[in-house]
Amino acid sequence: MLANRRILLGVSGSIAAYKSAALVRLLIKAEAEVQVILTPSASAFVTPITLATLSKRPVLQGFIKDEQSGVWHNHVDLGLWADVLLIAPASANTVGALANGLCPNLLTAVYLSARCPTMVAPAMDLDMYQHPATQRNLERLRLDGVRVLESPAGELASGLSGPGRMQEPEEIVRELEQLFANEAGTSEGKKAEVKS
Repeated sequence: MLANRRILLGVSGSIAAYKSAALVRLLIKAEAEVQVILTPSASAFVTPITLATLSKRPVLQGFIKDEQSGVWHNHVDLGLWADVLLIAPASANTVGALANGLCPNLLTAVYLSARCPTMVAPAMDLDMYQHPATQRNLERLRLDGVRVLESPAGELASGLSGPGRMQEPEEIVRELEQLFANEAGTSEGKKAEVKS
């Protein structure tokens, strides 16, 4: 189901970023094409070289590719290339930026210009996740058509226990497979309507 699918994986600054390496490995094993974008704070949690090695593509971190030549990473082209934009982990900061149309980095610029479905996997501490502002932001994303993955309860990095964990990579892969299966079913249904 994921073979040859183009997945743009945004990784934001959360301790759960370490799971992005396993996620990339699973996606590549499923024969997907994966392009990783790191937010400025994400590289404190996972290194670009790790994700570049696993994805077999250079990791994108900022708008400028080569300052001397003025070559830049085109957020519009990236958004058009992707079959899905997956942001995992999606920190409270990134969720807030997405929900409010803010554009502080390459990842949020891609989100604002992407025409493909977007899926976010929130990852933050319990109090941040449960804060009314975060819940409003997540609801706003849902209203905008973003697929927000449920954040399971469990032990968090702070030692607290409750919701706020990022879904496990295997679960996220299943969510992606379901997304594409639903998309295929909708396409087949439309074709059948046209024939009749």
